[in-house]
Amino acid sequence: MSAQNLLVELFVEELPPKALKKLGEAFATGLANGLKSQGLAPANAGVTAYASPRRLAAHVVGVLAKGADKPVSQKLMPVSVGLDASGQPTPALLKRLAGLGADASAVAGLRRAQDGKAEALFFDSVAPGVELAAGLQKALDEAIAQLPIPKVMTYQLESGCELPGWDSVQFVRPAHGLLALHGASVVPVKVLGLDAGNRTHGHRFEASVDPIGIAHADAYADTLAKDGAVIASFTERRAEIARQLAAAAATVGGGSRPIDDEALLDEVTALVERPKVLVCEFEQQFLDVPQECLILTMKANQKYFPLLDAHGRLTNKFLVVSNISPADASAVIGGNERVVRPRLADAKFFFDQDRKKTLESRVEGLGKVVYHNQLGTQGERVERVRAIAKAIGQQLGGDVLAKQADTAARLAKTDLLTDMVGEFPELQGVMGGYYARHDGLSEDIAFAIEDHYKPRFAGDALPRNTAGTVVALADKLETLVGMFGIGNLPTGDKDPFALRRHALGVARMLIEGALPLQFHELTRLAFSVFPAGRLQDTVVPLDEFLVERLKGYLKDGGYSAAEVDAALYAQQLGLWSTVPRRLAAVREFQALPEAPALAAANKRIGNILKKSEGVGDSIDAGLLKEPAEKALFDALQATVPGADAKFEAGDFTASLQALAALRAPVDAFFDGVMVNADDPALKANRLALLRQLHRAMNRVADLSRLAA
Repeated sequence: MSAQNLLVELFVEELPPKALKKLGEAFATGLANGLKSQGLAPANAGVTAYASPRRLAAHVVGVLAKGADKPVSQKLMPVSVGLDASGQPTPALLKRLAGLGADASAVAGLRRAQDGKAEALFFDSVAPGVELAAGLQKALDEAIAQLPIPKVMTYQLESGCELPGWDSVQFVRPAHGLLALHGASVVPVKVLGLDAGNRTHGHRFEASVDPIGIAHADAYADTLAKDGAVIASFTERRAEIARQLAAAAATVGGGSRPIDDEALLDEVTALVERPKVLVCEFEQQFLDVPQECLILTMKANQKYFPLLDAHGRLTNKFLVVSNISPADASAVIGGNERVVRPRLADAKFFFDQDRKKTLESRVEGLGKVVYHNQLGTQGERVERVRAIAKAIGQQLGGDVLAKQADTAARLAKTDLLTDMVGEFPELQGVMGGYYARHDGLSEDIAFAIEDHYKPRFAGDALPRNTAGTVVALADKLETLVGMFGIGNLPTGDKDPFALRRHALGVARMLIEGALPLQFHELTRLAFSVFPAGRLQDTVVPLDEFLVERLKGYLKDGGYSAAEVDAALYAQQLGLWSTVPRRLAAVREFQALPEAPALAAANKRIGNILKKSEGVGDSIDAGLLKEPAEKALFDALQATVPGADAKFEAGDFTASLQALAALRAPVDAFFDGVMVNADDPALKANRLALLRQLHRAMNRVADLSRLAA
């Protein structure tokens, strides 16, 4: 069968920019998979996705005009049912054959084969390969049906339907053209009321030809670029924008660079068909406003790229990605500068107005803001966070830290009542830090207010000082306990209150901050600050939830499930700050040749002790009869004190490695000693010996969890 490359394009009205990249990838992948599943394209066929504001397209390599014929074998029925005693076909068999398009003449060609305990009749035939037109129609219908469309539009067809102007279809945006080329030939398919052809449209204003004829599937991208002024590939267009941004920043000089924002770059790529980057500027006076405000309004409202200087400070210049390339760009530049000015003026007005009131004066207003109908107001929430923060601060740094944490927690939510945060909710915390400095508060308090939402996402920085860490920890614990206590738990992929993120933040602060805080004590402290009877008792489910997030965090760091379990369960999940050192010790221990045998022995000892009741701690040396148990006892006396000393000094790796010397006496003990002796005194003494061994081996990590 002849193979040619295939190109399919849907030409539509402007697609939603934030969804374009996924739509383009899904369209190409779905179309290619549909062709492959029907045998029209090889499993390793190359697929290229194209996506621009007004088109979704896919190029698939090596597509057949007709799929290969396939042998088909269909089981009909047992021989005893299909043939009578004389070997003639029964009515049941003839009826089944008729359903397959065959008659009595096919009986002689039926194949007999064993099917379980009975012999059955099989009808062998050849299924003709699917024709490209039919296969592409099926693949195209399925690909469109499976697109991740954020919101479907319903619109009426003007032609190609039974009732023009009345018949309607649904798609992400109205579609106006369908192009389908197999090599140079049009494939006769139809979708969304459109018949396939070999023409498309280019740039709205700068195409040199309209419509544009595509001579061959392989000429699509080049023809669009030459005649249509369109870079069809999302990836190529994105790379071109990034190149132009860097080049434009270089012309400004002074080490300037555009702000690094992958999401903004994707969105702008989805807004233009042939990009042209222009340098614009605004008045120097606006730089008196915190740069986070200016950057956010330029990015979110205008899709501009602010320029930073070599030190990361905002300059009064910004970059615009235009969709047109006029010979004289002054009008475009002037228009963008005129548009951004009111936005920046609004930000300056909000900033000036907010500074007329102190954060302290806004505290009372939090009592009028509902946080949650079951958890009270923001004012009540602040008091709970303060109580948790003071307790943690007292434990970590005494009265000084407790006072700092209390002050920061009392003021941390007040910027929610400012005009700036009302306009830009993303700036909560950040603006609180600026206003705290304006009010004359210390840098420590300002940083704590600004950072108390951190880490906001995976990979985000932790709070910059201890006070900020304490308030951030208190804030996240209060949220977790409150939401769990009223039954607002995450389900599946839904987590409207970001509890998974909060739990990960708690884990990161305890571990990366090396905080000497007991995990169980923290959750119980957080529960204690809520009024009695307001929450359900969900301490255990919350603990389990936090532990699961901790495990995920550690596994993402490159540790195996066995290593994580061994490190966590040895210390009953209490002091999380020691976990990194325990994990490092476990990894070093596993590299020792003695590790597998000791882990297996540890698991065996644990099972023995679980089945035994009332095992004592003291060992009577006089009851040690067998040479192997005496040798193990002597080895414990020689090894454990040193291992314990290393453990107490915090050198978990050395402590665990010291236990490797126990391998030989442990193996000899199990080879030569009967633990469950008939003499109760001997049995109790040997169990006590194993108990001491088990305790010594599991101080750093639960070695049984490393056993194969």
